[in-house]
Amino acid sequence: MTKPIVSDELWAIVEPLLPPTRPPGTRGHPPVPNRVALSGIIFVLKTGIPWEYFPQELGCCGMTLWNRLRDWQRAGVWQRLHHTLLQHLADAGRIDWRRVSADAARIPAKGGAPTRGRTRPTGASRGRTTIW
Repeated sequence: MTKPIVSDELWAIVEPLLPPTRPPGTRGHPPVPNRVALSGIIFVLKTGIPWEYFPQELGCCGMTLWNRLRDWQRAGVWQRLHHTLLQHLADAGRIDWRRVSADAARIPAKGGAPTRGRTRPTGASRGRTTIW
């Protein structure tokens, strides 16, 4: 038997963060369970296969996975999951803070540069043309 993509331990953390699949009383096909969708999304993102090539034998189609990924992004699931997993790792002492780095893409400079420095123009010069 293969190792599941989403372990029971991970699922216990993720499940409370996920919105319901559809409102109660809605008609149509039964929705794909969230655990199956999460496993499929992780599978696609880890393997790099196109969504449309996701094997339906694994429980759903790639378009369903893509829609669920989009819906969860709009609902803020991924950001909440990121913070929750970081908190679990921190509580377990599993984050090595010596290996952490921050860059200006995440943390803005407090005061920024006082003034802009003078730069040389880089446009084409209007110098003489050499003719052979």
